[in-house]
Amino acid sequence: MASTANVAKYLSEEKKTTNKELAEEWSRLEELYNEKLWNELSIRLNSLVKNPALQSEESLLPLYHNFISSFETKINPYALVEMLSTVVGFISDKTEAVQFLEKLVEKVKVSEESVWFCRVMQGQIYLEHLQDLDATKKIIEELKEVLEESGNVTAVHGKYFLLASNYYRRVGNYTDYYRCGLQFLGCALDDYPKEEWPQQAFFLGLAALLGEGIYNIGELLTHPIIDSLKGTENEWLIALLHAFNNGDINKFEQMKPQWGQIPDLLAQEVKLRKKVALLCLMEMTFVRSADKRSIPFEDIAEHTKLPVNEVEILIMTALAQGLVRGHIDQVAGVVNMTWVQPRVLNRPQVASMVNTIEVWMQSISAMEKLIENKANEILTN
Repeated sequence: MASTANVAKYLSEEKKTTNKELAEEWSRLEELYNEKLWNELSIRLNSLVKNPALQSEESLLPLYHNFISSFETKINPYALVEMLSTVVGFISDKTEAVQFLEKLVEKVKVSEESVWFCRVMQGQIYLEHLQDLDATKKIIEELKEVLEESGNVTAVHGKYFLLASNYYRRVGNYTDYYRCGLQFLGCALDDYPKEEWPQQAFFLGLAALLGEGIYNIGELLTHPIIDSLKGTENEWLIALLHAFNNGDINKFEQMKPQWGQIPDLLAQEVKLRKKVALLCLMEMTFVRSADKRSIPFEDIAEHTKLPVNEVEILIMTALAQGLVRGHIDQVAGVVNMTWVQPRVLNRPQVASMVNTIEVWMQSISAMEKLIENKANEILTN
């Protein structure tokens, strides 16, 4: 911790800068320090550490050691961590940066949110600079439970989900990448640079297609980030995602010249065909009214482009994964569907649901009239 004398000497030297605006800022910081106005001082310092003239290890580390460290226990812990996050970013020795954060954890441990922030920054360093996937995974798993149980969405949640999604993308876990990526968008989209939206949307789109157990693609399709692909070389991905969401196998096959250029998609063609077939079955169930959900195997084979003898396996897979509910009549060669997994719907799907509800209401009205007529007959007899 810097002594008062060292602080005075440091500020005196910094005020000699030829940058007039910066010199005035140092003078103002000195006044706030002498008046012990810690809150206002921390606010101004949070801005100062981002000053273009100070963006180097040679400037920011002395600022911490000779000035900030002298009053770091007197300011809001989260404000301190936020301020020092910029400093940490300029420490060239990344192992030293991790150790810096470890010491910082001890200083801010009265604030859970501040500790979480430090841990996330350590995870980012492990992942992006030290290539230590095991250490990154340990931090992600350590924070997962405490953040889920925190009750409120904090400023750290978005940072955590970004770290987790980047880790899962690095290790090729499409399912968890998609889950964490969407959670990140729900927490911190406004803080995410717009120039990075198209890349994030592209990665999320691929994960939606390749991830195990991901059948609710509508959530991504209704998110504003997907529109960032328009006008880019990857705009075709929007149409492909819509094709999957609608279970449109014809569109999927027509678009092979586009998606076939992506090695990960081409390598998983068989898996993609199975997924779009399952989504096709879900869509067939969804668009039918409740009294018309007895679906012949031949109809399913026609829509999914599968041989009739493979339809039963498709239905059993859908039943096993909880995508639909019903029972198979092998003798009649039909499946009687009773339920389909809820999904985020697009406009045509919502319109289909409205029509279904209207038919249902008409059936209820007809039943009411029938009961009234029969009741009159009973009462008059």
